[in-house]
Amino acid sequence: QAQLVESGGGLVQAGGSLRLSCATSGRTSSTNVYGWFRQAPGKEREFVAAIRRSGDNTQYADSVKGRFTISRDNAKNTVYLQMNRLEPEDTAVYFCAASTFRVPGQDKRLYVYWGQGTQVTVSS
Repeated sequence: QAQLVESGGGLVQAGGSLRLSCATSGRTSSTNVYGWFRQAPGKEREFVAAIRRSGDNTQYADSVKGRFTISRDNAKNTVYLQMNRLEPEDTAVYFCAASTFRVPGQDKRLYVYWGQGTQVTVSS
């Protein structure tokens, strides 16, 4: 079983930046894809970005394209989400997830391992 631990959330003003980290451990040999999802109060958990373990295949939600960047450092077993030009609409709990599928996908049902989440709050 793989374990995922997020960090880096916090409070930031609109237009600011944050970098989220997701430390992975345990049986990660079966996980090929890592993703970030977010969930705002009263809303469904939604896809944000995903990356293949090799780093050569990424996907982004339309709402974050051009502002967010997902990356992975295999030497550190860590996945990052660099978030720039943050907007109040980005306020949510952000979750890291891992999938055994070979290519990134936006469906949360593809992801079998989940972290506990980290809160991101963007003030206007």
